[in-house]
Amino acid sequence: MKIRGNLLTQILIAFILAIILGVIFGNSVAVLKPLGDLFLRLIKFIIAPLVFTTLVVGVGSIGDPKQLGRIGIKTISYYLLTTGVAIIIGLAVAFLISPGKGVDLTMEHQDLTVTEPTSILDTFLNIVPTNPFAALAEGNILQIIFFALFVGLAITFVGKKAEPVYNFFEGFAEVMYKITGIVMKVAPLGILGLVAPIIGGYGLSVLMPLLKVIIAVALGCILHAVLVYSTAVKTFAKMSPFRFFKGISPAALVAFSTASSAGTLPVTIKNTQENLGVSNKISSFVLPLGATINMDGTAIYQGVAVIFIAQFFGLDLTFMQLVTVVLTTILASIGTAGVPGAGLIMLTMVLSSVNIPLEGIALIAGIDRILDMFRTTVNIVGDASAAVVVAGTEGELDKE
Repeated sequence: MKIRGNLLTQILIAFILAIILGVIFGNSVAVLKPLGDLFLRLIKFIIAPLVFTTLVVGVGSIGDPKQLGRIGIKTISYYLLTTGVAIIIGLAVAFLISPGKGVDLTMEHQDLTVTEPTSILDTFLNIVPTNPFAALAEGNILQIIFFALFVGLAITFVGKKAEPVYNFFEGFAEVMYKITGIVMKVAPLGILGLVAPIIGGYGLSVLMPLLKVIIAVALGCILHAVLVYSTAVKTFAKMSPFRFFKGISPAALVAFSTASSAGTLPVTIKNTQENLGVSNKISSFVLPLGATINMDGTAIYQGVAVIFIAQFFGLDLTFMQLVTVVLTTILASIGTAGVPGAGLIMLTMVLSSVNIPLEGIALIAGIDRILDMFRTTVNIVGDASAAVVVAGTEGELDKE
């Protein structure tokens, strides 16, 4: 059950149809929203067991703790480095376009519920679950990853006696892959139900004053994908960038529609294994980790949003403040969940770090869902590029 051209074509048709229906029928197209909600529920239904079983199998199959450590260092280093490059690209594009200059917007009083940012220390402490089964029930991806890593490591250390446990998780993972394939058959209907209400709900009157912000984020995302990911897969995995982007395109479309890195994870795993030739061992380890800590698209958004809000309030940021923005974004990406709206939580942390008024969040809250679609797509493509790069350097890439 491979996600090939047929499903990609169906998703593309559903996406275009959703735009047409949204433009024609406006808010009335919200009648299709239950289709999108059903698809999201099906995706959420498989996330926790899929991440847990695949990661246990991924870690357990490596066998050699030294190799596991090497793969872990490569993965985390790649994610943090590309996130750093992404925030710099975001800042550069924002300075080039100057999205906040000449913008005349009335600050509306919106009920913005923004989670209080946690400290870096608390973020790392919260990775360790007090009850791993509660983490599975609540879908806390970081804690699930922590639990799965320890189970996989323990299987490796125990050796032969733990083979029945490993075989159980291997079989369970195969079951989850099959369920994922079944869920993906309804993806086109889900895309239709997710995208059409968004297009119908946003008029040009809302978008026009903030069009520069949307253009800046979109341009930054395209530049990052073309420059960074193309170079990485070509250099480290000897893979054609065209093959890479074509192979991950179904997951990219799902990411654009759902605006959820975690929600797109099942599709990302399937695409990287079947379309890009990444081994199960590498994809099972790299991708669940990336869905949580890799936020390249979100980093680009942070750079654009910070400059936009600073320019709107007439503030000039110093070089050290810009450095602080870069460092805060990289650190914040580690503890921010890959769910819709997570960018606003990160933005609160970044704005606070350089003393920019938090009221500025209200300026772009209205278009945050649109921006979220762009940044999530880059996050997903970045996860896949990491899997290809790590697999290429570890000899775990099937180039056929």
